[in-house]
Amino acid sequence: DLEFVKFYVIDASSPNPKLYFMNTERHRSHGFFAEAIGLTSDQSNLPDSMRGEIVYHPLVAGPGGKAGVYRYEFQPTDAFPFTDVAKIYEVLARNMPFLTNNLYYYPLPGFALPRYRDEKNLYDDSRVAVLLPDDLFKDITFLPLNIAESYGRLRVATANELPGPFDIMIYDNVPNELPRVSGVITAEPQTPLSHVNLRAIQDKIPNAFIASALDDETIASLVGKYVRLSVTADGYELQESTLAEVEAHHADRRPTETQIPVRDLTITEITPLDDIDFYDADAFGVKASNLAELRNMAFRVADVPDGYAIPFYFYDQFMQFNQFYEEMDELRADETFQTDSAVREESLKEFRKKIRKADMPDWMIEKITALQNAFPEGTEIRCRSSTNNEDLPDFSGAGLYESYTHHLDEGHLSKSIKQVFASMWTFRAFDEREFYRIDHAAAAMGVLVHPNFSDELANGVAVTTDPVYQSKGNFYLNTQLAEELVTNPEGGSTPEEILLDTEDSSIFTVVRRSNLVEEGARILDDDALRRLRVVLNAIHNDFRFLYKVPATDDFAMEIEFKISSEGNLAVKQARPWVFQSK
Repeated sequence: DLEFVKFYVIDASSPNPKLYFMNTERHRSHGFFAEAIGLTSDQSNLPDSMRGEIVYHPLVAGPGGKAGVYRYEFQPTDAFPFTDVAKIYEVLARNMPFLTNNLYYYPLPGFALPRYRDEKNLYDDSRVAVLLPDDLFKDITFLPLNIAESYGRLRVATANELPGPFDIMIYDNVPNELPRVSGVITAEPQTPLSHVNLRAIQDKIPNAFIASALDDETIASLVGKYVRLSVTADGYELQESTLAEVEAHHADRRPTETQIPVRDLTITEITPLDDIDFYDADAFGVKASNLAELRNMAFRVADVPDGYAIPFYFYDQFMQFNQFYEEMDELRADETFQTDSAVREESLKEFRKKIRKADMPDWMIEKITALQNAFPEGTEIRCRSSTNNEDLPDFSGAGLYESYTHHLDEGHLSKSIKQVFASMWTFRAFDEREFYRIDHAAAAMGVLVHPNFSDELANGVAVTTDPVYQSKGNFYLNTQLAEELVTNPEGGSTPEEILLDTEDSSIFTVVRRSNLVEEGARILDDDALRRLRVVLNAIHNDFRFLYKVPATDDFAMEIEFKISSEGNLAVKQARPWVFQSK
């Protein structure tokens, strides 16, 4: 029985701040609201704006023991000083005449709570009342945010692996945004208006707060397995399931026939990127051919790494040389391997070990030696997976396969090449191919090889549409400082989110700021936004033509980019954005 409203304060540092109460059913996010009421990018940027939410708790006792209190809080990554918090207290109190001394500041766990503790004496000497997490949630171990049922593989969110559409995710903290998944459990309380829950409602998936979820032996024992998650108003059920039940639940998203990816084994030489293009994907993989296409576009405002592509022929010959195809056929024919996910995961793990330790034919070693020698002495070499079953218009495969940096002390480059080959057979990649009925025997691994990026000022992901907030005419930019991870960052770091106008780089909305820069600062400055807008428009238009997508159909490209230590923009990957059906 909680009630919520989001608020938006602009000109917060002035003597007369302006307060908006948002219609959250109409405007999902603060950034979207700012755009709707015509705020400029400067007006909607911190520190001149402060964004938050007010929650009414009808059963929590306020002064004198009377039930019913209002709490106000800011965004999860904000940690405003006492003076700012107190100022907003007065602004809200003036504009909520029904209050009866029952307005409280709620410092969210993570960032605001530590700052509150450092400044507790200032609060104690003021009229700003404070509610702490223990005041609200100390006796609560479960909150149903979205009542639904789903099937998928239970996973714990990590910094190194993207969630997939058939994963039921466990998060320690509430993420700011959520890709398409099959269900969500958080160990930290959420609110119904959190971005995560709005996405859960949109996708009709179960979402719940379960205190100390991974301390529960039943839940912990199911991690990595197929499960059914049912969230009801009174509780939840998490039970082991089978791949067949997962497939049945998601049947409308699963192909009905086996898909056989094309692999061209007639290209037998390691080839410079400048000698291949978009149409060579059948021999080198989409990642390599798309990067080669980016080089062909000859951007004036961005760099694209130079390098080489190892064709599928090498992977195929390596697998034949070691009789690994036959060994995989035997594994797949085993009934226990098919039906027991734990057995399948362990078997695949052992199979990958064999690949990493296996010998290569002498001719292959010679060619990889020549490749390694082609790089200047002292160059760390990045070896990136480039398969024929990822980065496709209808199948992303993002995060399924692994890439490795070959460091200077690691000896022969074949070590890292074999690691990339082995990643074809990760548990998640195998099951994803199985779900989409992709023929494993026809799957092939190429390797994109180029100098490793290092010492960058920023790294990020951009999409040539806005898939998160569904605004029109914007690019979506998600950027981290230096080498911090954009996806599931560690240590409480949060990426910067910007909606960039597709036609004018001076028009943008900062949806969320990184907590790794000074207050009010941006990771991407005006010049970086200008260059990104030019690059994103060019990539979007070029690849729409290459993929032959009609102007009336949904289409977007996702790119990975870096800002180098010299301030140069570099584009390192481009792939089609997969529009998931609802």
